Amino acid sequence: MKTVEKTPNMITIAPIQPHQIEDAKAVISAVAQRIFEPDKSPDEFSEILDHAHELKDVDNAQQVYDGRSGLFLVILDDGKVIGTGAVRPWKGETAELKRLWLLEQYHGQGIGYRVVMRLFEFARQCGYKFIRLQTSFKQERAIAFYKKLGFVEIPNYASDDDISMEMGL
Repeated sequence: MKTVEKTPNMITIAPIQPHQIEDAKAVISAVAQRIFEPDKSPDEFSEILDHAHELKDVDNAQQVYDGRSGLFLVILDDGKVIGTGAVRPWKGETAELKRLWLLEQYHGQGIGYRVVMRLFEFARQCGYKFIRLQTSFKQERAIAFYKKLGFVEIPNYASDDDISMEMGL
């Protein structure tokens, strides 16, 4: 598998590096804030996430997504982090898709699709047969995207406020 992928519009997709963790968290926070807490400032929302340790897996990306059984990717535009995507072990032959976030101005360009295909390829190479995810019902665009990829709803495996989905690899 290639370690760095250049897309036609010069977007780079690569494994996260330690110096990119804070930028990745800032992108996740910025996009999530507009979905979940539009009345709060980005800084206020970021503080809420930090206080609740919501992004602790990103803080520890090198350990959680170790490159052997999990992978955390960043999407870069001229070196600037504009999105993220990750896959990690769930149970047995099942992996979990995590942290798929992309700044809104990059939506509709096929970037998210390329990231997911790269994560699926990695998951297959690791021997996973299924991939699952959890997302908020508020993320209607994401849910439509996942269904288009072939994900189907499954019984909720975590929070009742979310939708759980799975597909075969």
